[in-house]
Formats: sequence, structure tokens, C-alpha cells
Amino acid sequence: MRYGLIGCGRISTNHIKAALNNKLEFVAACDIIPEHIEAVLDKHGLKHNKSIARYTNYKKMIEEKKPELVAIATESGLHAEIALYCIQQGVNVIIEKPMAMSISDADKIISLSEEKGVKVSACHQNRFNIAVQEMRKALDTGRFGRLSHGSIHVRWNRNKEYYSQAPWRGTWKQDGGALMNQCIHGIDLLRWMMGDDIESVYGVTKQQFHNYLEAEDIGMAVVKFKNGAVATVEGTTNVYPQNLEETLYLFGEKGTVKLGGKSTNNIDVWNFSDETAKDQENKGLEEQTSNVYGNGHTSLYADMIEAIKNNRVPYVDAYAGRNALELVLAIYKSQKERNVVRLPLNDFSTIDMIGEF
Repeated sequence: MRYGLIGCGRISTNHIKAALNNKLEFVAACDIIPEHIEAVLDKHGLKHNKSIARYTNYKKMIEEKKPELVAIATESGLHAEIALYCIQQGVNVIIEKPMAMSISDADKIISLSEEKGVKVSACHQNRFNIAVQEMRKALDTGRFGRLSHGSIHVRWNRNKEYYSQAPWRGTWKQDGGALMNQCIHGIDLLRWMMGDDIESVYGVTKQQFHNYLEAEDIGMAVVKFKNGAVATVEGTTNVYPQNLEETLYLFGEKGTVKLGGKSTNNIDVWNFSDETAKDQENKGLEEQTSNVYGNGHTSLYADMIEAIKNNRVPYVDAYAGRNALELVLAIYKSQKERNVVRLPLNDFSTIDMIGEF
């Protein structure tokens, strides 16, 4: 399957690794800064590979190399524009999070992909973590019983050096803040686990230490689900001196699970009333990862390739991307309006937050 990569920044190495692990035919890489392409290819021993064409214009890349699958790993503010172009050309896409910066753009991606018969996968790769998959299996088989509540805590560090590496980071037009960039993976997991249908959200966001940004560095929210469960969200880049944890709790009448580690890659607590031998294996499970992005990109790519070949919906589809985006935007809207926000969100964008801090 012919594969192209658009955007060769910080996250692109995970995409290249996933493409190589899945034996995709890597035909082209694109970035507006040619040095970025060479740097990431060199990291994977591909710098002298002449079969990988280099482009600074993604439209030209699509037109000339005709990839069947493209990954979009540019700054967030360009995701929707590039995705819509690729879909229009009949190209299947994996879109890095967030899939868009507004509800309307997310809806356009969904409707156009369905119209064109093109597959879209939102890159929420942590759904493939071993610990996350075990939690999901327990949930799907009813082992939690009725859910009471849950929470996600993303307690990370991002310093001035990180933001100075790319001027688009922390801007409302191209990025958003801690919730949209760093915490959206955890927010995706929370919503997916607790029932996608949300009744209302009340959120507070602030800019405590990163006054050189436009967006927030701390966000908290209370989420009420239509199934009666409630949840809390805590996401920040203010933890000193380095990333602390990403933890997901789920509390039910018959079970309690806490996923921990740097990116929900460990099982810290695993208790169920109907304990089995397999439960003993899950207690203390740890999946080794080299960074906070985890190991899920390879599995997400494998699923997407299979979805294209078998003409089925990807495991993490465009609706999943929209759901995670909607919850972040609902928290932002709640901060802006200083009020409870009811879902569904008809339209809201990070642009609407300009000037908030």
C-alpha cells in the first residue's frame, strides 16, 4: 500500500516507525521545511533512500505520487484543511490529534469521507495500549456493573524550550492549550470508556505559568454523562520538574480500575467482584514505552490498513476524533461563558477563545 507522510515534526518519527513496522510502501514525505524531512528520515536510516520522494507542497505530493494512505502530522491548525483535500482526492487518511480545531471542520471531514467512501482514522493510539484494551474488555463484558464515576489526570510538564521549538504551539489558531494538545488522548479514553453520550460539561481553564502563550496550561472539568455517570478531567503542563503521570480511573458497582504510568500504559489497580485467574495477571501489568506517545501507532496503522483492505470502519474512526474534540471544546466554551455547557455542541472553535487570557 502506497503511503505518504505530511508533516515531519516531533510526532512524525512514530508514524514512520508504524509505517515501516506494517511494511507500507513509503513513497513520499512532505514538510514546508526540507531539513525536517531529512532529519526524520535520517533517524530511521532512510536519508539515502531515493524511492522516498521529498515535497514541500502536499497537493503536489498527492497528485504525483498518488498514495493510498496518508498520515497528517502537521501543526494542528492545518489538519482539517489537508484532510479535506486528501479525502476529496480519494486518499485514506490518518489524522494526528486533534482531527480539527472546530466542530464544523470535524463534521465536514466526516461527511466528505462518507460521501467519497474514504477511510479516516483519528490518531488516538492509546486506545491500543494493553492496559486500555483490558479495561475496555472488562467494560464490554459488563464486569464493572453500573458505572458510578471516573476521572482522567494528565499531569505533565512542558517548558519554554518546548514551546520555542515551534511558534504555532500554544496559539489558539494552530494549537490550543494543554487540554487540546497534551490531554486530548486521555480525554478521548475517558469519554470512550464512560459512554460517548454526554449531557453537560462545566469547565475552568487558566494560564498559570506560561504567560508567553495564548492558551491554557491547566484545565479542569466535571462531565455528566447521559447514562448517569459523572467524571472529572484534570489536564496540565505545569508539573515540576517533568512529566508525572497520565491516570484513568473507572469506578463501577462491581469493579475498580486505575490505569497509570506516563501514558495510561500500566494497570495500578484491578479489582473485580468476580475475580478470575486472568485478573491476577492484570494486577501490576506494565507496558514498556520509550516515550509518552506509547506503542499504539503501529497497532493503529495495522487496523487502518485492514480497514481499507476489507472496506470496514477503522477501530478509531472520525467520529471518535470528533467526540474527543467536542469535549475539549465544550470545556473551553464553559470557561468562556462561565457556565454549564450542554451537548451536543453545534459549533465552537479554538478561534472563539482568542483573547481569553
